[in-house]
Amino acid sequence: MLKPYLETMPDENGFFGKFGGAFIPPQLEEPFREIREAYDKLSKSYEYLHELRKIRKHYQGRPTPVYYAKNLSAFCGGGQIYLKREDLNHTGAHKLNHCMAEALLAKYLGKKKLIAETGAGQHGVALATAAAYFGLECEIHMGEVDIAKEHPNVVRMKILGAKVVPATHGLKTLKEAVDSAFEAYLADTETQMFAIGSVVGPHPFPRMVRDFQSVVGIEAKEQFFEMTGKLPDHAVACVGGGSNAMGLFSGFIDDPVQLHGVEPMGKGEKLGEHAATLTYGEEGVMHGFNSIMLKDAEGNPAPVHSIGSGIDYPSVGPEHAYLREIGRTIVGTATDDEAVDAFYKLSQYEGIIPALESAHAVAYAMTLARANPKDAILINLSGRGDKDIDYVIEHYPIPPKG
Repeated sequence: MLKPYLETMPDENGFFGKFGGAFIPPQLEEPFREIREAYDKLSKSYEYLHELRKIRKHYQGRPTPVYYAKNLSAFCGGGQIYLKREDLNHTGAHKLNHCMAEALLAKYLGKKKLIAETGAGQHGVALATAAAYFGLECEIHMGEVDIAKEHPNVVRMKILGAKVVPATHGLKTLKEAVDSAFEAYLADTETQMFAIGSVVGPHPFPRMVRDFQSVVGIEAKEQFFEMTGKLPDHAVACVGGGSNAMGLFSGFIDDPVQLHGVEPMGKGEKLGEHAATLTYGEEGVMHGFNSIMLKDAEGNPAPVHSIGSGIDYPSVGPEHAYLREIGRTIVGTATDDEAVDAFYKLSQYEGIIPALESAHAVAYAMTLARANPKDAILINLSGRGDKDIDYVIEHYPIPPKG
């Protein structure tokens, strides 16, 4: 009997086909081995899993609901649109699903401090929340540009007790935040644990974060079937690093459901105007893993842009690269303007203000619905837009409804 996909991928060395692995300096080999072995043990431990389930139910507020977006569906005049409401997860996004689990792992390892990068600030807020819950110190590295753009989340991190460290080199966004966090982690791997914020980085993080986020897809599959008696025809999620997408996709990976990953096309097709890695990138190693990445003329990580600070990353999770290569996923795009339009449409027709990252998936799904009038489309609404409203209003005036 064939094993389910999630039990076979990645392999023991962390590879999804040719993508993944752990390309790390010697001083990181032991701490990453320690994390991998601890996860292998705890992922089968009743005590660990029982504690995680208790946290998810009584602290995070899981399960989050699946919601039928009747008004938006009618506006699109096509397929039926459903939302997996991860914006209702505590802290306002899917990120807490893996942050609480990583913090629990850090406690098991006897670590005193969590260190991580963040783009839009959702991972940073979630990790600061987890650190407060477990009594750990927390240090979040964030690009200087994103600190200005996502001010509400910066304030939240500080209120929660985290130290926010600005990344001031390069483009001062997500890639530079990862660089800065890795450098700080290298200075002390004994008392700190790096809590990577997506399905990226060296093995075992792409697998670990996917497994922690799979609760999204497991819940969504059961909820959608309970609502309709069927599976959705399409599952749609935005992709930067790709944690929310792998969370949703995990529930349907072995089912006849078309999986769509939506990348940020930003302002155009020129290098530096977008962050559509799978669409325009090529194979390369960055931040300790082999995947698809956007490169400049010298072969270094290229500059990227997206209105969504959490998805402006010049690489992508190795599992996304693999699933695209084997034809299991369809890769689509949405521009800044399309994402803002979807941001306003969902707000005005459903009373739900989405994160700009999630709005990319909404924009794509609206087009998909118009082209497939008989289909049901499930979107992972991975975060809420509180953090984005000041920026959007400043740059994109509120349009009339319609």
